Amino acid sequence: THWKHGGIVGVFGYGGGVIGRYCDQPQKFPGVAHFHTMRINQPSGKFYTAEYLRKLCDLWDFRGSGITNMHGSTGDIIFLGTTTPQLEEIFYEMTHTLKQDLGGSGSNLRTPSDCIGSARCEFACYDTHALCYHLTQEYQDELHRPAFPYKFKFKFDGCPNCCVASIARADMSYIGTWRDDIRIDQEAVAAYIGGEIPPNGGAHSGRDWGPFDIQSEIFDNCPTDCMWMEGDKLMIDNKECTRCMHCINAMPRALRIGNDRGLSILVGAKAPILDGAQMGSMLVPFIKAEEPYDAIKEVIEGIWDWWMEEGK
Repeated sequence: THWKHGGIVGVFGYGGGVIGRYCDQPQKFPGVAHFHTMRINQPSGKFYTAEYLRKLCDLWDFRGSGITNMHGSTGDIIFLGTTTPQLEEIFYEMTHTLKQDLGGSGSNLRTPSDCIGSARCEFACYDTHALCYHLTQEYQDELHRPAFPYKFKFKFDGCPNCCVASIARADMSYIGTWRDDIRIDQEAVAAYIGGEIPPNGGAHSGRDWGPFDIQSEIFDNCPTDCMWMEGDKLMIDNKECTRCMHCINAMPRALRIGNDRGLSILVGAKAPILDGAQMGSMLVPFIKAEEPYDAIKEVIEGIWDWWMEEGK
């Protein structure tokens, strides 16, 4: 089959969201003469009800192949395989009945994607859902009408655990961080050392790996050696901390993220076939994530002005 992001088939008013795919031998394989892919903009944090998922699947069973991918590397709900006459029918049903839009495809802003954020995660340093939704609404034209020299991706991680892998998979990564000190509960530290609290949130409590050793399990794994004990007190040189999250993940009842929270903006992550995966590079070390997000949008639009001239 041949496929192409936009330009050969789509829905009225949109230049993206549909990836046209045609079979080279339609007479021999009439069932897949057309087998277009549709990208559906997923809800922030990928929150669904069972009823809503059934409606999505029923629609795709009725007007498409029934084959789905939850979710693509960009984050979209992927509908795999339908014919050209069905595209507008599906688009109407999605937007008017299910209140769901198409995602991005082609040389445009791809569908923004975020982690579960502060809805369920105590480590989230900003509201990933709010920022993802705001920028999705703000940049509808860039999302649906390809005008870039190449695709461009946003991804939003609430903390440095990077659950949507933004540092490796987005042209602009928004990773939650803090700029004050890690909060320490010294009594809980003693409880971890004494074996009263299982490390790693109890994730490995069914395995007998011996007693918890704060030196080998925490200090020796700190990338900047910024932690040590003074007597029975845990000490952290916070100016040397790189926010790797290892100690907080291992001792979540003793160590907490700081209170002065925001996000870092990184740029340039990609995974070219010949060169291999490349991580994003730090552009803005710390910025507050507060509506209406004008400072963040100023960074985005400045980069896009350059990108439109130089990107390839």
